[in-house]
Amino acid sequence: MAERSGMALRALCYVLLTMGALSFLYPFIWMLSATVKPVNEIFSFNPVPSHVTFQWYHLMLKKIPAFRGLFNSLIVSSAIAASQVLLGSLVGFGLARYRFAGRDFIFGIVIFTMVIPAQLTLIPLYLLVTKLGWLDSYFALIIPGMVGGFSIFLFRQFFLTIPQDLIEAARLDGLSDLGILFRIFYPLSRPAIITVGMLSFMGSWNDVLWPIVVIRKWEMMTLPQLITLFQIGGLAGGQVAVQLASTTVMVVPVLLAYLFFQRYFIEGIATSGLK
Repeated sequence: MAERSGMALRALCYVLLTMGALSFLYPFIWMLSATVKPVNEIFSFNPVPSHVTFQWYHLMLKKIPAFRGLFNSLIVSSAIAASQVLLGSLVGFGLARYRFAGRDFIFGIVIFTMVIPAQLTLIPLYLLVTKLGWLDSYFALIIPGMVGGFSIFLFRQFFLTIPQDLIEAARLDGLSDLGILFRIFYPLSRPAIITVGMLSFMGSWNDVLWPIVVIRKWEMMTLPQLITLFQIGGLAGGQVAVQLASTTVMVVPVLLAYLFFQRYFIEGIATSGLK
């Protein structure tokens, strides 16, 4: 009897979880299906089209240089993710493993930078980029995002979980501090590296405000910037399916990256809060 009650409760949990998952997934599935439906079926709740058409994607590609925007976004987001991992791990390693005067004060400043709204530094940063002559260049898109407080914080927290005995043993073997970081800490910190890389990549990929401020040339625009101008600027002609197609093009690369690194991403977030 108790076994039957347990099975019934488990089945009820699965049903509720399935319903919850579908309620979150259905809008995304509907958006994907609407981009390949004929015009008279776009607003139907049935996600299965009578026949598949790619005319909305074709129309979008005729209006904006989406492939160039995709290339720019990949270059900018990849460079920012790589630099956030490298520079964040270097600073995090120093704050986690070195004892020096003012270490806690510096860490406090790092934490403080995480609560400063990006809009607050927008104008000073724009003036600096203008003085340096970096407008309409990759420098303007990449360099301001190369290091951030969150990546430093996450690496510091993760590095604190690595036993000190391991570091002492590596020093006895003759490894330098950089050797310890790259040959001992990096292999043990794969979840943190992937988490920082993923969050930095997604943050840069979805950023629209900063590219709009510093980029004017079409060939230098990122994909979210192009799609925002495409949807708001009237190039889509008010056609919902074309707007959904452009949104799908922007979302799919990030979604695939998340699905590929999901296990490490969750592990990195969970273990960074141990200390």
